[in-house]
Amino acid sequence: MRRAHLLAGIVAPLFTLSAAFAEAPVSRWFPVPASALYLTGDSWSDAGIIYRLYGVQSCLRGTSFTNAHGLERDCGEASLAMLVALTRDLRPQCYDAAERQESRTVFVFCVATRVTGAGAGSRIDLGTALIATGFAFAALKPDGQPVHAPYFVAQLVAQRAKAGLWAFPDLPEPNAIILRALHAQARPPTPPESPTPAESNQQ
Repeated sequence: MRRAHLLAGIVAPLFTLSAAFAEAPVSRWFPVPASALYLTGDSWSDAGIIYRLYGVQSCLRGTSFTNAHGLERDCGEASLAMLVALTRDLRPQCYDAAERQESRTVFVFCVATRVTGAGAGSRIDLGTALIATGFAFAALKPDGQPVHAPYFVAQLVAQRAKAGLWAFPDLPEPNAIILRALHAQARPPTPPESPTPAESNQQ
């Protein structure tokens, strides 16, 4: 619970939701089930459905950073561990924002409401909490624009404060990796070089 109290102070200035989201029918909210299988630092699965935090990008599994003790650690595992910890501490309720039927993926916003203390009644957005603590990032569109602008604001604050994973100089920032891969795929293939006259004669 101490982590939840700390996060309330960090994310309160950053947390914004649209009026439509705030007024969503109560019946469409659901908890992250105890049986959930966590896949990455921004997703889990349950009953054959993948749930992914809308607008959030976790560190990529298989990429690594060097921690303060000089040890190499998997960045994706660090993101995943924080998602598990925050979900269990905050016990958020989630709301589906979009669905990709072909991959059985539901994109969600998840919000926790504090029930005790001075901040009772205030709400903490799980995506903002992950990004503000430096263990996740604002997802970007292929053109480099943020999917959800408030998350990009939270990321800038975390980056300037060197929070979480931002404290490590060799952080493998996932958006940079993803955008490089997308740009590489978009490049037209290089045409084969024409043979020189000498090579043509040899053929």
